[in-house]
Amino acid sequence: MILRNYSTITEFILMGLSDDPHIEALLFVVFLVIYFLTLMGNLMMLLVIRADAHLKTPMYFFLSNLSFLDICFSSVTVPKLLEDLLSEKKTISVEGCLAQVFFVFITAGTEAFLLSVMAYDRYAAICHPLLYGQVMSSHLCVRLVLVSWGLASLNSFVIVLLAVNLNFCEDQTIHHYICELPSLFPLSCSVISTIVNILICSILLHGLGPFFLIFFSYVRIISAILSISSTTGRSKAFSTCSSHLTAVILFFGSGLIRYLMPTSGSSLDLYFSLQYSVVTPMVNPLIYSLKNKEVKAAVKRTLRKYL
Repeated sequence: MILRNYSTITEFILMGLSDDPHIEALLFVVFLVIYFLTLMGNLMMLLVIRADAHLKTPMYFFLSNLSFLDICFSSVTVPKLLEDLLSEKKTISVEGCLAQVFFVFITAGTEAFLLSVMAYDRYAAICHPLLYGQVMSSHLCVRLVLVSWGLASLNSFVIVLLAVNLNFCEDQTIHHYICELPSLFPLSCSVISTIVNILICSILLHGLGPFFLIFFSYVRIISAILSISSTTGRSKAFSTCSSHLTAVILFFGSGLIRYLMPTSGSSLDLYFSLQYSVVTPMVNPLIYSLKNKEVKAAVKRTLRKYL
């Protein structure tokens, strides 16, 4: 993909999270630790799921893909943030900025679709347990993951191809720590109404679409759980869904607010972006390991095996 821009602007200045050197040094340590925990936590999940024979089920296949995706998602944003926290000149080329927009869209979009696929998996397991093995075959699981990547990639290409044609005026300052498309609109001297409308439609289809699939899946799941007469059975069914619901709330809550609300340039924009792109990839493996007895048991077996 060739990225080009017809304006005289060749680079942007990222304002980052702070202009105080002492605070930037502290933030560098904080985000370095967050990035390390993100990599280690998700790599641990990948290793445990791959090594443990008890976790060869569709749910853990999707979870391993989620862990891989979180590593990619975090690596799109955090390394550049760490670099800028140590640099006096916080610049990024126009091409690099648009590339970051592309990879943010493809990783975030794939994660949205993957979370909806995981909700469907829970629906099939709880509402149709006798047919679960036939419904969630290995071929279907692989196809669902590939379709998630494919739809997100198509959406990302369309958005970035439109963004390439934006002309940027004299203002080079992005009041953010990464390149997000809403943060570029105030810098453009092009007519942006078309791309804004397409972006909104994209978010509604690729953001709210998977969210409503998750919502309707859980309406059926909760209805099925409440019909279970055994208290132990209800508790076990709820426990298998609580981790996924927590991940959905963290990701969709902040992501949809960030892209559907107008860009204000305030600290709220930074907060919601940090939540869905930095914090969520770090806490996902913690959520799935701390609330899942099978994962905790698999971690112990894996540690015994290798240590």
